[in-house]
Amino acid sequence: MRCPKCTSIEDKVIDSRISKEGSTIRRRRECLECSHRYSTTESVLRDGMVVIKRDGRREDFDREKLVHAVRAACHKRPVDAEQISMLIEDVTDILEAQYDTEIPSRALGDAVMERLRKIDQVAYVRFASIYKQFRDVTEFVDEISALGKPGK
Repeated sequence: MRCPKCTSIEDKVIDSRISKEGSTIRRRRECLECSHRYSTTESVLRDGMVVIKRDGRREDFDREKLVHAVRAACHKRPVDAEQISMLIEDVTDILEAQYDTEIPSRALGDAVMERLRKIDQVAYVRFASIYKQFRDVTEFVDEISALGKPGK
């Protein structure tokens, strides 16, 4: 690992923790050059996963694209990076187990919305507005009204 402060590649691992699901490892590191401490996350590379878009196109699964979308929905909300990371890992693990290598975009979006709804309802509505392609304010109102209903 390269130190984010001085770019040295000499470091030591101070602490390692495995995620609850066991799919990632968080390591606390210390640079041997400047003594700066930083964290890294290691995860399993998922090769061959393809997202089947609404129009039938196939696109390689891009974890960073998903992270970007969730971060955008959570912008300036009380959702920390760890919650976002856990959401992404949870969604990825579940969909990979359920669909193997070909994941329908609808399943991906629904899984993210289900988890975002539990974390932050404003972030949920933001994500839903893009995912469901809201065309006017009434669709926002309908989605917000549905938040208060059990089972939704």
